[in-house]
Amino acid sequence: EVKLVESGGGLVQAGGSLRLSCAASGFTHGRHTIGWFRQAPGKEREAVSAIRLDEGSTNYSPSVKGRFAISSNNAKNTVYLQMNSLKPEDTAVYYCATGSDISATLSAVWYDYWGQGTQVTVSS
Repeated sequence: EVKLVESGGGLVQAGGSLRLSCAASGFTHGRHTIGWFRQAPGKEREAVSAIRLDEGSTNYSPSVKGRFAISSNNAKNTVYLQMNSLKPEDTAVYYCATGSDISATLSAVWYDYWGQGTQVTVSS
């Protein structure tokens, strides 16, 4: 079965950095896309970034473009989200998700498996 496990969250001061990891297993041929999403208390889930693993194409939400970077180590079946210049409004539970035969889309409807989430808290 497909399994996704996030790690790397924690407490950091504003202006600091964190790197999140998404370890994947159980993938079959054609499952090329990993996305990062987040949800803060009282707010709707929002897309952060996505990557097509086989070609390296990426997309970013305007709210994180220039501060966050998504990357992958395909040999380790792991996707990373490097988060720099963190702001208190970045505080949320961060989830990774995967979809089959899709682009690096930021639309959550195309993702069919989700991880359990990792908490990121940015203090002021």
